[in-house]
Formats: sequence, structure tokens, C-alpha cells
Amino acid sequence: MRTVLGRPDFRLLFGALLTSMAAESILLLALAIWVKDLTGSDGLAGATIFAIIAPMVLAPLIGWAVDRHPRRPFFVAANLTTAALLTPLFTVSEAGDVWVIYVVAGLYGLSYLTLSAALAGLIRHMVPVELLADANGALQTVRQGLRLVGPLAGAALYAAVGGWLLTGLAMVGFITAAAVVALLRTPEAAPGGGGSRWTAELGAGLRHLASEPALRRALLGYGLGSLVMGFTESLIFAYVDQGLRRDAAFVGVLVTVQGLGGLVGGLFSAALVRRAGEVGALATGVTLFGPAALALAYPSVWLGFAALLLAGLSLPLITVGLNTLIQRRTPAGLLGRVVAASEALVSGPQAISIGAGALLVGVFDYRLLFVLVGVVTTAAGAFLWRGRQLSAPTVSAVPHIPLQRRAAESEPEQRVAHPTR
Repeated sequence: MRTVLGRPDFRLLFGALLTSMAAESILLLALAIWVKDLTGSDGLAGATIFAIIAPMVLAPLIGWAVDRHPRRPFFVAANLTTAALLTPLFTVSEAGDVWVIYVVAGLYGLSYLTLSAALAGLIRHMVPVELLADANGALQTVRQGLRLVGPLAGAALYAAVGGWLLTGLAMVGFITAAAVVALLRTPEAAPGGGGSRWTAELGAGLRHLASEPALRRALLGYGLGSLVMGFTESLIFAYVDQGLRRDAAFVGVLVTVQGLGGLVGGLFSAALVRRAGEVGALATGVTLFGPAALALAYPSVWLGFAALLLAGLSLPLITVGLNTLIQRRTPAGLLGRVVAASEALVSGPQAISIGAGALLVGVFDYRLLFVLVGVVTTAAGAFLWRGRQLSAPTVSAVPHIPLQRRAAESEPEQRVAHPTR
């Protein structure tokens, strides 16, 4: 990780992403709290998350748009647009204005998908292929760290200053990210025009995911795990209430413990990718979620802490393994569509899983459902592990290269990072 952070261009991008990720982390929970404050309804508050996920159905169109533009200016424009689309929130003042929050949440969901697709291409363009796992690991470490404090900070800021000022702070974060990325000076070839019909180009990302063996197995295995992993969003409340006999606020303590595990996972994710390959790292992350869920079937505070640490550890391994695999196995001109399609394929089962978990926890014993989650995710992890040979590990660590030598070798590095389409 120190090697990739030693690159001035990535260090500048890393600083920009700190501001946009901080804005994202304080904003998401605050939107739901704002709806709850205006309406008093838990269901309407939870619907803000659905509003953010719903635009995933437009993933092929978003990815197609990203692939038709140079990454850096597109990423700058997307951050500025994200800041602009938050401005309607300044008109919200009563329960009748809740629809404005839903519209903004939906637009933000589109923006999140767009930024993810553009960022994957920007990292691929800037970072040599052997450092992609380190770059993704560094970003995941920061994201997990922000998850420790961001939602709580967002809730506290909303309580202290209200939704309007919080909206302004989030806008500043996205504008700052755009300004910093605009300072990058990374020459980028113009994207090639598509020779196929536009309908065929829209589906190119899904076709690539289906035809590439490692990507196909990764998304099948992770998709299977995602169908039950979302159950835990509702099960954790039943675990705290019925199992531990504690107030719902204790969920915040468990989420903090999970965040600590996420920090550790982010720090070690790149090393695991080098030793086990991208599919191996993904398999490890999904498999670790299994015993974590099984442990939560038995109500015990200390066992619960261990389980949440393990669950937190698994999430960065999953994300870094999958993101690095996509970046390495996808032609540069197709990367936006593939990233957008993969986001939709993962978010879809997760959304279904969250909804199903909320219904099932009212019918079945939460302990049985945790056992189900543990068995299914362990099976999904085993399926992925059997396909780990599809992505070869890089056992040797990346050697340290002096900055002067890196500058001299920058052109060959770019050729390695960007295979011919």
C-alpha cells in the first residue's frame, strides 16, 4: 500500500476521494433520518435506501455513457453534478416535501453508480496493473474507517445543524473532490467510438461478465451469497432485542466493532490478493461471513463482538478482490459498462435480500435465519474457492521503485495497465 501511495498522481486522487467519501458517509443516513423526522414513519425512512438502489436498473446506460468519455474530465463533471443535484434539498421544510428527498436519493443513486464506474477506469488508467490491488485496498481502508464515524457524525450533525447545513457540507465535499481531480495531469487517449449498434453496446458489459470465466464465477458465487447476506440488516435488530435483551441503540456498538474489522480487512486485502489471487480473496471474504453469521445464532455479547469483527473483515476482501478482478480482466474501453453491470448484479440480490430479511424475521426465529445465512455463504465461498485458479496469485511482493525510475518507466507501465482493446 505504501508503494501505491508513493505515486504523486494516486496520492492526489486519494486525497480527492477522501472528501467525496466523507460527504457520502454523512449524507446517506442523514437522508433517512430527515424523512423519519418529517413523517415519524420508519417505513418511509427506510424507503430512502430503496430509492438509492432503484436506479441500478439503468446500469447499462450509465456504463455506456462513462465509456464514451475520457475518465478524468468525466469524473470531475460527475462530482460537480452530484453537488448540484443536492440543491433541491434546500427546499425541504415539511412532511409534504418528502418526495423531494426521494427524488434526490434516486438521483444520488445514479450518481453513485456513475462515479463508481468512472473511478474504476481512472484508477486503471493511473495505476500499473501490479498495484491495482494496493490502490483498491487503500481506498477500502479509508471507506471502512469512514463507516466507523461517518453515519454517527451525519446523525449528530443533522441533530445539531439540520438538513440544510448538512446538505451544504456534503456539496462542499463533492466540489472539493472535483477541484482536486481537475489538478491531475494524466494524459488519456480519447475513447474509441463504438462500431456496433447502440443496443449491442449497452449489453456489452453483461456479455463480457458472462463470457470471462473468472468474472462469471466471481459474480455467480458472490450473487449467491448476496441473496442471504442482506438478511443481517434486519436480523441484527432481532439479535440485539430478543437475544441480548438490549436496547436497539446497542446496534451502533456492533456496527462500530464491524467497522474495526473492516479496517483490518482493508489493510490486508492487497496482500491476500497477491497470495491467493482475486477470486481467492473474494472466496475468503464470502467464506468468513459464514462462521460470523453462525456465531450470531447464539446470543452472547463477546461472541457477537467476535462475529461482527469477522463480518467486518470479510467485506473489504470481497470488494477489493472483485474490483481488482474486474479492472484486470476487462478491456479499458469496456470498463465503465462492466463496473456498472456488476454493481447492478450485486446490488439487485442485496436489495431483494434486505427486503426478504425484513419479512422473514417476523415469521421465523432469527437464530434459524442466521444459520441459513451461515450455511449459504459458506457454500458460496466454497464454490468460489474451487475456482481460485482462474485468477493466478502474485506471490512476490511489488518491489519498491524509486520515484525517478518510476518516471522513466511510466510509459511502459501504461502499456501494461492498458492492453490493446
